[in-house]
Parts: sequence; structure tokens; C-alpha cells
Amino acid sequence: MQQSSTTQGLSAAVGKVPAPCLVLAGVSGIQFGAALAPSAYPQAGAAGVVFLRLLIAGLILCVLWRPRRQALKSAKGAWKTVLAAGTLLAGHHIAFFEAVNHIPLGAVATIEFLGPFAIAMAGSRRALDLLPACLAAGGVLLLSGGGSTSLPAVGLTLAATAACCWAGYILVSARMATRLSGGQGLAVAIAWAALLSAPYGIAHAGTGLLDPHVLWVAAVVAVVSSVLPYSLNLEALRRIPPRIFGVLTSLEPAAGALFGLLVLGQHLDRSQWLGIAAVACASVAATSLRPRKRQTSLVRATSDSLPEEESARNRAGVPCSQRSSARPEVSAERITPTSGP
Repeated sequence: MQQSSTTQGLSAAVGKVPAPCLVLAGVSGIQFGAALAPSAYPQAGAAGVVFLRLLIAGLILCVLWRPRRQALKSAKGAWKTVLAAGTLLAGHHIAFFEAVNHIPLGAVATIEFLGPFAIAMAGSRRALDLLPACLAAGGVLLLSGGGSTSLPAVGLTLAATAACCWAGYILVSARMATRLSGGQGLAVAIAWAALLSAPYGIAHAGTGLLDPHVLWVAAVVAVVSSVLPYSLNLEALRRIPPRIFGVLTSLEPAAGALFGLLVLGQHLDRSQWLGIAAVACASVAATSLRPRKRQTSLVRATSDSLPEEESARNRAGVPCSQRSSARPEVSAERITPTSGP
């Protein structure tokens, strides 16, 4: 599928930005949008804002990337991956924004972050790896019940649901990034998420969806908290494994607490701030304590296998242009771990 000059220019510009900066920019955008969205809750509720946000974001991305059915059919398993990503996005958005109705944004962001943290910790077998897990568990205990008032169970449950959906989306979108170029997969995934959330949003918001203030807020949130962050995250996942991506989002709890304070005026107790810091530190520790010997061997093994694969493509008569575009996808898929050593 051919890209427009606009998307080509954007891709070239984003390609020059380091992957960690892309992830941090995405974190900031998501949390700012989450703090801005509640201003439209009185008219449309969380369900209505989520539906409009996904709908507007899906339309913008479809206009930018102009996805074609043939492009998705040509990649093996692309349709299943894209639809799975959209389903997880819909579940994440609904659970996350409903949770903000019950508990502070900083608490929601912290609990949601346990999803990427679980990816970072998955497959750990050493006793030393238990330290970050214990630190994160202590942080959640401080956050949920360590302050002057305990957080409602319904809000904690919704935030935990968002964490599970977000973890699943990271893994699925990493696969989508290796199978599809550009953002056509992301555009279809968000459009599918909007379709799934439509009955829930329309039933709860009704005519409130047509309120000018709601439309304005939803449009801003769609751009700063969906179009830009997910596009940046998808590009970052093409360069770094999901485990490292999960670690780089360790600032998400602090960003959520900061935007919750500045935009929503939500104050946290000292112990709850300590809980947020504990979860973020646990993420950093999870990366620092992991051995890198296996990762090095994986990279070396992949590099050694590439000449053999290139020779096989030569024998099969694969054009040079297709061989050069296929190599990064193979290596990325092999190097990208979804579990620890």
C-alpha cells in the first residue's frame, strides 16, 4: 500500500527521534488526555467520551494511512492481530476512564502500569527477581489502602482490568508492528475499537454526544491521547522489545498523578505518593537486575542466521527490494522477547 506524502513525512520525522523519547511522549499524551476527559463526563459520561475519542481517532488515522483490505490480507495473520488489538483497546479505554470516575488518576495509572510491569517480570526464575515484585506489591498496598481513606473496590477492579488489557495490547501490537508497515494496522484497530464501544457509549450518553463541549474535548483527547501516543508507541515497538517498552513506561504512574493534581485537583496522601514511587522504582529494578547474557546470544544468533535466510531468498528468486524490507521484520520478531530468560 502506498503512503501519502503527509504520512511519509511524519514517518521520516518520527524515525529520527530516539525510541525512549517516543515512549515518554506517548506516556505524557495519554495521561494528559485522561486528565482532560472528565471535564465532559457531566454531559456524556465516561462511556460517551471513550466512544467519541476512539471514533475521532479512528477517522483521523484512516484518513492519514488509508488502509486497504488487500494490504491486510497480504500479511499472514494480520486481520486476527489487528482485531485483537482493537478489542483490547476498547476494553482498556472503557475500564480506564470508568476507573477515573472512582479513584484518582494517579492511582489508576499506577495500577494500570502493573500490566507492562508483569511483562517485564514474566518468566523470572531467580530469587533476586522477587525483589522488584515485592516492591511493586508494597507500592500497590500503600496506594490502595495506605492513605487516610481507602480507595473504592470498584475503582481498583476497573483499573486492574485496564492493566490486563494494556498488557495484552502491548504484546499484540508488537506483533502487529512486525507484520504491517506504517499505521494502517493501528488505524483499523482503533476503528474496530470504536465500533465495539459504540453500543455502550450511545446507550449511556445519548444526545450528550452532540454537545459542542463534549465534541471539542473528545477531539482534543483523541489527538493527544490516542492518535499521537499510539502512533509513537507503535513506532517505538518496532525498535525495542515489549519488555523494554514496559520498563520505559515506568514514569506513567508519576505522570498520571501529576496531571491529576494539575488538571483535576486530585490530591494524594504521602503514603500514596510513596506507593507510586515504589511501583516506578520496581520497574527500574526489574530491568537492572535482569541478566543480559541471553539477550546478547539472541542477537548474535539472529545475526548469524540472516546470511542463510538471504541465500534462501536468492534461491527462491525473491526480488532484492522485498528481501531488504523483510530482514528487519524477521530479526525483530526473533529478538523481541515476551518473557524473561
